[in-house]
Amino acid sequence: MLAGERLGLVGESGSGKTTTAMALMRLIHPPGRIESGRAQLGDLELLSLSDEQMRQARFAHISLIPQGVMNSLNPVMRVGAQIADTIQAHEQGPGGEKMRARVSNLLSLVELDPDTAQMYPHELSGGMKQRVGMAISVALRPQVIIADEPTSALDVVVQKRVMDTLFRVQGELDAAVILVGHDMGLMAQCVDRLGVMYAGRLVELGPVQQLLEQPLHPYTRLLVSSLPSLDRRGEFRGIPGLPPSLLDPPAGCPFHPRCPEAIDGCTTKIPGLTTVVADDDSARIERRAACHLHTGVTS
Repeated sequence: MLAGERLGLVGESGSGKTTTAMALMRLIHPPGRIESGRAQLGDLELLSLSDEQMRQARFAHISLIPQGVMNSLNPVMRVGAQIADTIQAHEQGPGGEKMRARVSNLLSLVELDPDTAQMYPHELSGGMKQRVGMAISVALRPQVIIADEPTSALDVVVQKRVMDTLFRVQGELDAAVILVGHDMGLMAQCVDRLGVMYAGRLVELGPVQQLLEQPLHPYTRLLVSSLPSLDRRGEFRGIPGLPPSLLDPPAGCPFHPRCPEAIDGCTTKIPGLTTVVADDDSARIERRAACHLHTGVTS
């Protein structure tokens, strides 16, 4: 990702979106584990850092606005103390008036009154709690912000205000944003690239408009076709079957039991994420899909 870029991650419940976000933050707890892969952020290889180095990297280099952030705030601490606590866990510096001024600036950044610092979480609305979580996440000016379902449980008016605030803050920090969610309409409006996940794997990645208008992977096609439309009348169409259990995944491509386009090779070989269409040499606009229909495998 580049500074200022927005990447969306979508997929059915249980597809691995939140797990991927938690893995990037190195917050996967036993018996879960990260088996392979790399997470490169500038000069940092996040998966190779010691626990203490990763603790220092969280919020300073990569931060998370967690799913249900409104329920993750400490109910017996004032808002300002919770923001200050995050800063003091990473920086050795003066408190007192300087810290209060810094907290006030962060609250103003997310369009909250500085007096909110003296309030407890139960005194705030859902949208205000979401912004407090945002203020905590950007307190140390990270390079990457992961927002996991930032609009869940909010009405559409508050959703728009929260997203507008998030992207304005992103612009001020020149940070990259990874937006995790189910809302394809929100993704279409807000992100530059979109990744589609299924059974813990990325099955398609590309520019959001191209991906939604001409999906390459059969799962993406079914996912897009299941969306309601204001332009045509008809019955809602879902995706037949259920996502597989990751405790006992099917052999080969994990989507083949539900796929209307499956071929023989799909039952035995797991397809890798390969470049299918690339408009030029920029990795930002190339299209990738993990599907044997695009790799030439037949058996």
